[in-house]
Parts: sequence; C-alpha cells; structure tokens
Amino acid sequence: ETVVQYFAAWWIGATVVPLNVGEDDERLHYILSNSGAQLLFVRHDYLDRALGLRGSLPELKHVVVCGARVEGFASFDDVIAKGTATATPDFAPSMLDAECLIVYTSGTTGNPKGVRLAQGNLLADAHGISQWHDITADSRMMCVLPIHHVNGTVVTLVTPMYVGASVVLNRKFQSGTFFERISAEHVDVVSVVPTLLAFLVQADIDVSALDLRTFSHIICGAGPLTCELAQRFEDRYHFPIVHGYGLSETTCYSCFLPIDLPASERRKWLTAHGFPSIGIPIPQNEMAIHDNDGKTLASGERGEIVIRGHNVMLEYYGDRTVNENAFTHGWFRSGDEGFYLDDDAGRPFFFITGRLKELIIRGGVNISPLEIDEVINSHPKVDAGIAVGFENNWYGEEVGAYVRPTDSSLTEEELLEYCREHLPYFKAPKVVVFGDEIPVTSTGKYQRNRVKSLFDAHRDTQFQSRERART
Repeated sequence: ETVVQYFAAWWIGATVVPLNVGEDDERLHYILSNSGAQLLFVRHDYLDRALGLRGSLPELKHVVVCGARVEGFASFDDVIAKGTATATPDFAPSMLDAECLIVYTSGTTGNPKGVRLAQGNLLADAHGISQWHDITADSRMMCVLPIHHVNGTVVTLVTPMYVGASVVLNRKFQSGTFFERISAEHVDVVSVVPTLLAFLVQADIDVSALDLRTFSHIICGAGPLTCELAQRFEDRYHFPIVHGYGLSETTCYSCFLPIDLPASERRKWLTAHGFPSIGIPIPQNEMAIHDNDGKTLASGERGEIVIRGHNVMLEYYGDRTVNENAFTHGWFRSGDEGFYLDDDAGRPFFFITGRLKELIIRGGVNISPLEIDEVINSHPKVDAGIAVGFENNWYGEEVGAYVRPTDSSLTEEELLEYCREHLPYFKAPKVVVFGDEIPVTSTGKYQRNRVKSLFDAHRDTQFQSRERART
C-alpha cells in the first residue's frame, strides 16, 4: 500500500512526507505541523494515535485508513476502487525541479530538519545507483529496509522502477529467511544497514543447499560499518560488501566501492586503514574534503566531507539559517569528518571517521543526542549528563549516557529505566557511566568524543528491549 501511495503521489505531482511510527508523538506532531501535511494515510492499528495528533493540526484535513474499514473514514481500498486511469503526464524539464519528497532527519538542534528533494534528485541518484551496481530491466532487487528512510525508498524502490527492474518486498527483515528469499526469488542485489549484517553473522545460516547463483553483492551503508564486522560477514558468507555513503540531503548515496574490485583489493579498502572505505564518488556528484575555511585538503588530510551535484537536496524546508550554514563555498557541508586516499589509478577512496555534528547513527537511524540529553538531565538525581554514541558491532553505534550524579544513591538501572519511560527504546541509553566532570570546550560545548572510550567494553554487546527478550 505504501509503495502505491508514494508513486501515485509523484504521478500527480504531490509531495510525500514519510513518517516513522517508532518516533514519539511529539516528534510526529512536529513533522506533520512543520510540513503542512493535508492528507494522512494510516494503518488501522495506529488510527487512535493519529486522531490524537490530528486535533491540533488544522491543515490535516483528510485521513485514509489502510488495512481495514473504519466507520466515518475513507478506506484505502475504497479510494483505489473509485480511482480512474489517467494518461501519462506530459514531460516538461521544469518537472525535474518539482518538490516530491520531504524527509525529516535529526539534527544537532534537536528538532528534525525537513530535507526537500526534487524529482530530479531522485532520478539522478537512481541513475547513478543503477549504473554503479549494474541494475537493469532484467535485475531483481529485494527491499528489507523501512521505506520511511531514503535507503529503502531510493535504492530498492525508485532505482529498480527507474530501469524497469523487479522488487521483492518484505514487511520486515528476518535473518532466518533472508537467504531463502534471495534463492527463491532469484534476487541479484540487496541494500542493508550494518546492523542487518551483524544479525546475519550471528544467525550463522547454512546456505550450502541454497541456489544463490544470481546473488551478486550486498550494498551496505546508512550507518557506521566496522572493519571487524565487514570481515566477519565476508568470511562467513563469501558475498562481497559494496560499502557506500550518503545522506538524506544527497537523496541517498554519493559514493560506493567499485563493484569490480578483486577480492583482495576490496578487503584492503574495507579493513586496512582503520575505517572501511566508503568508496569513490558516483558520476552524479563531486566530493571533497574541506577545512573550516572551505579550503580543499589533500589526500590523507582530515576535514569535513563536502558534496555537490545533481543529487543534492533543494534545501532544508523553512529554515533559512540552517540552509545558509549548510551551503558554503558552493558545496553542501555534510557535517561528517573524513579523508581520502588515492589508489594506483589516482581514484580518491573516501573514508568517514566521525560526525562533526555528533549525531548518533544507530542501525541506520539518525538520533540527535540533544533530545536524549534533555531526558537524562531531567532526572532529579542527575547534576549533568550527556548522551554518547559508542561503537557497537550490532547497530554500528549504540546510545550511552555519561553522568555526574547529585546523589550517590543513583544506580545505572534506575536511570536506564527512567530514560526508557521517556524515550522510544531505540533512543534510550543502554549503558550508564558515572564520572566527576563533563568535558566541555572553552565555549561550554560538550566534548562527547572524549568519553567514548569509556564504553569500549560494550562494543560486542547486543542490547535487547524487554519485549524482544521475552519473545
């Protein structure tokens, strides 16, 4: 249903605003209000929640229920039944500049930012992805990622549709049937986040009896991939990981490892430099490393990853100040720190070393630490505390809390339970480290990176919600 809604909206020139129901109501309300959404498609099991939000959203005039018929509301099935076939719209070059998607992504301000993407952005990135991964009308991709995220939407929906390929849809990722579906459906390429690779390694699936001859490679990005996890996956399953990088602001991907690298060469770029390489730029954009003054840095020098090209967003929706800061010296500033190294042919292989904006990326989902800071510091026994994203082989990063308590009776479990009561599980800290001083700069900004090493003991820990642990 969601796939039909997306493409139907784009067919008539409407804008899609994806929602992640894992967010809390305050965040969902902000997105609906800020975007000025007028029509909401909602599954019947979320209807009560949607109606609670709708009361204070005067622009949200229409609600269509999916999955069931509910008295007083239009159902998606009825809407489809009443529809009429329409002719293909006449193409005009101006359509490429038309807004088609607003994706809300977490930012260091705590409030999500609306990334405005145009039809041309989606088509440019889809063209680049399809060329890079040799996706043609004869290809078959499989979607295992949520399509409220640009990875699921652009890589495994828009890209195959762009070239006339097929897509195998999944309601959710399941490691136990992942390779079985690839075999049964003759899938060529799948796009995942590092967390899913970790689940597959843990599952230790015997694939020897499966016919996986069509399966070419696995695309991985949208979160921190560790060298160790990349090596463990390839050693266990012997399928190449084509690592890449991008942001919602660049539609999705901006660079990839070349798919034709010899195995030894790919392993070198994935494991030999301390960070897995995110590859070389796709033809639709340029990439560089800049210092704070916008000067282009040379090979091996660390600075900010900057990007410009046909897949770069129109702007952040309704935020002039943020836009001015994001676009300087003719480039989009990613906020990510990185560097590049040239190969023997002079091609720049890029690496990401951290996030200047200090977002926590857990399982491919961007989380603003400031939102978590607020909850930590609202506990009556906390004098000061900060959220810290620490390296984790399951989710790329996990959420920790570094805290200076006012009361020595405060325990780790007490604070963790408090945070779980006030935050969605994926945002709640999983570990608490107590300390005497919160490191800050001379201007009072938190220095989260200085305490990351205190969480190293939990790099291999798989944290589970209580609900999942009971199943």
